[in-house]
Amino acid sequence: MKILFIGDIVGSVGRAAVKKVLPALKTKYNPHIIIANAENSAAGRGITAAIAKELFDAGVHGITMGNHTWDNRDLFEWIDDEPRLVRPANFPPGAPGQGAALIKANGKSLAIINLQGRTFLPPIDCPFRMADELIDEMRSKTNHILVDFHAEATSEKIAMGWHLDGRASLVVGTHTHVQTNDDRILPEGTAYLTDVGMVGPRDGVLGMERTAVLRKFLTQLPTRFVVDEGDWHFHAVLVETDEATGRATSILKIRQTEETLMFF
Repeated sequence: MKILFIGDIVGSVGRAAVKKVLPALKTKYNPHIIIANAENSAAGRGITAAIAKELFDAGVHGITMGNHTWDNRDLFEWIDDEPRLVRPANFPPGAPGQGAALIKANGKSLAIINLQGRTFLPPIDCPFRMADELIDEMRSKTNHILVDFHAEATSEKIAMGWHLDGRASLVVGTHTHVQTNDDRILPEGTAYLTDVGMVGPRDGVLGMERTAVLRKFLTQLPTRFVVDEGDWHFHAVLVETDEATGRATSILKIRQTEETLMFF
């Protein structure tokens, strides 16, 4: 089974990149299930129903979120009716939406779990204990499980990878928007990558217009950040798993830029 996970999609530039790159990736790698983090897809902050539909129409089968989940109030109107979208499962009890889902496509089934870290982020419920609870629940439905750990600290992400080794097919990090170079298959068969990277403006700062970010660092004055324009880059990871066991057999980082797409 081939699983394609697309890193944080940032703004309209990121969404345009998905629509341009995904057809080529599908032709080359033929993934069975495609998941994307879209918590920055609406002008860098949250998601809307229209954008979710845009991504599903482009070929994405499931969407994960993160700390910007609630930035668009539009989400409250439809999150409980969209089974293909998950938000961090360790948000406090009573939050709308779901933290795990079973995604089915092309004759395959994949459980997706979304968690948020607590280091340098709000002190919400424990992601490790929530991971244990949801892994046990989802393994009764499928042995193919993807965990998107939306976290700031590299140490916390690595710890989660080891915590779930042998229990999840892949553990991928999101949130920091820079693709890391530590892709590996852990000893018990879990594919791991600290951060998948982002899809969006290449010449900004993590997708934001760089002049405003520089002004903030230089002056420490309140500054409004907006998504940058211009050329994009696209980051994802492709994991292949054993059909019977759900253990990862290969992991491949994907990196494309607008300039190199013509040579793909």
